[in-house]
Amino acid sequence: MNVVTLRNVRKSYGASVALKGISLEIDDGEIVALLGPNGAGKTTTLEILLGLRRLDAGAVVVCGGSPSDAVVRTAIGATPQASDFPEMLRVRELLAFVAAQYPAPADLGSTLSALGIGALADRYVGGLSGGQRRSLALALAFIGNPRLMVLDEPTTGLDVDTRRLVWKQIALASQERRTILFATHHLEEAEMLATRVVVINCGEIAFDGTPAALRQCYATRRLVYVGDPFDPSSYGLDARVTVQAGTVTVTTPDTDAAIRALVAAQVRFTSLHVVADSLETAFLAMTGGSP
Repeated sequence: MNVVTLRNVRKSYGASVALKGISLEIDDGEIVALLGPNGAGKTTTLEILLGLRRLDAGAVVVCGGSPSDAVVRTAIGATPQASDFPEMLRVRELLAFVAAQYPAPADLGSTLSALGIGALADRYVGGLSGGQRRSLALALAFIGNPRLMVLDEPTTGLDVDTRRLVWKQIALASQERRTILFATHHLEEAEMLATRVVVINCGEIAFDGTPAALRQCYATRRLVYVGDPFDPSSYGLDARVTVQAGTVTVTTPDTDAAIRALVAAQVRFTSLHVVADSLETAFLAMTGGSP
């Protein structure tokens, strides 16, 4: 069943076009990573899904209704890119207030402990560090046991241990058939967590598929060995050869053909291995920019 549906959504800010008519459907239980260079339209997309920004054209349906409806909002948990909190509330009080807006919230203490901030329950929000405030923002997204969680750069500013705790909670939420849509600049985060990757570039969806499919479509592979170089163009290969200290690297989309050509050329080699490029490499090849 669809949890999120966008149909030909368009949004501009004056003369600047943020979204050029994107369409997207997300089903129950999916973990979807939203990728794209800065200014691609990721945050605008999330804000439209949350009812925080009006679209210029198109349609958006979230959990069976409009994101501006109060009932629909009780099915959504969110962590925006930046959060402001009442400084004089204690962590426990703020979390309890948000939990009270949902029909079947999670346990307050368990939620704090799961994100590594259980000891902060009685601290005033105004005294929290940047990383602690980010963990609190994530706790607020989880506390309602929502059907859909929308997370914008969820682990920015977190240390390695806390980031791993967040990853664990996202994985557990997916096992409970909750749907998670998150925007990130951490490509390893997308590769580790997402069942599906959606790349937005220049206000349009440039790719929609699995992380493996993204790597297969856009990443190259490298054949590395110790020995003599050879000319792959003699065998009709699209490849680039570099040599450093006796190690030969053949960069090509078809390493199987490169190995066959290497053998056919009767090149002597040792320590032959194939290196698959990362999701980050594929992303950069697609967008021509930075994550």
